[in-house]
Amino acid sequence: MFSSELELDVRYYETDQMGIVHHSNYIRYFECGRSDMMEKAGLPINKIEEAGVVLPVVGVECRYRQSAKMGDRIRIVSMIDKVPLAKLVVNSKVFNQSGVLLCEGKVTLGFLDANTRRPVRCPDSLLKVIEERI
Repeated sequence: MFSSELELDVRYYETDQMGIVHHSNYIRYFECGRSDMMEKAGLPINKIEEAGVVLPVVGVECRYRQSAKMGDRIRIVSMIDKVPLAKLVVNSKVFNQSGVLLCEGKVTLGFLDANTRRPVRCPDSLLKVIEERI
């Protein structure tokens, strides 16, 4: 399994008047973790895009377990457990500083040619990075 962890502090603007993180921010946390994972693997998403492939989000699943709160330090765990062909699935879990699971889900990304916007297979550069780590 290809995995990575990222820690972030909950920021004031991510919370509601009660100091609880708004549910929409967990999808952003998934993206932060996914981007960080690719950066750490030496293949940031902008490099894939420069090579002519864009990765649109085609699906998101999210299960909320507990609430993150203002002042929490969260840990985002991002995981890829299958070699992608036409789609890349990144599983994510978000924990608080005490190790309590706050949220879990997955984001499915497609691969499109940047010019034609037609579906393509996973770029070889990304495929190699994932195969080396699974």
